[in-house]
Amino acid sequence: MLNEARLATLLVDLLTSNEEAVDLRTTHLRFDIELLADRLVGATDWLIQYPDTRDLRIGYFGASTGAGAALVAAAERPDVVGAVVSRGGRADLAGSALTQVRAPTLLIVGGHDTQVVDLNRRAGAEMRSEVRLEVVPGAGHLFEEPGALEAVSRLAVGWCRRYLGAAGTAISGSR
Repeated sequence: MLNEARLATLLVDLLTSNEEAVDLRTTHLRFDIELLADRLVGATDWLIQYPDTRDLRIGYFGASTGAGAALVAAAERPDVVGAVVSRGGRADLAGSALTQVRAPTLLIVGGHDTQVVDLNRRAGAEMRSEVRLEVVPGAGHLFEEPGALEAVSRLAVGWCRRYLGAAGTAISGSR
């Protein structure tokens, strides 16, 4: 839906194939927020060095632990990142970076994912930027219920259009 909204998108694998194989066994790399954030910052720095993309407003879309990494990366590149969207994300994993995020942030959580709703409420309360928490009724952590991902997509597109304008790029990190 981001592409349909005419927003440029870049999907970034934040772990290499070998790291992904290790993480499937150990699950430790998906929680290495600094590593994931460094890779998002690297992708951002790569984008802003080219004439065709340097003037685009950049937004991050992160899910689960990738949302924590997106917030850390947004704190590290405040002049470049214009919006953050978190889907079922662990914003709390951004730790002390939460207070440094300047980008408007949309936290989307499934209504049945009560623990993550609570974690996002607390993380949002620590942030100084504009923050909105949207709870998708009837949705779980993975938003597998009918219509749940469509609701997430509509919310994300609206947020990106509002804060990135017509000339924006959404970077989505995947582990």
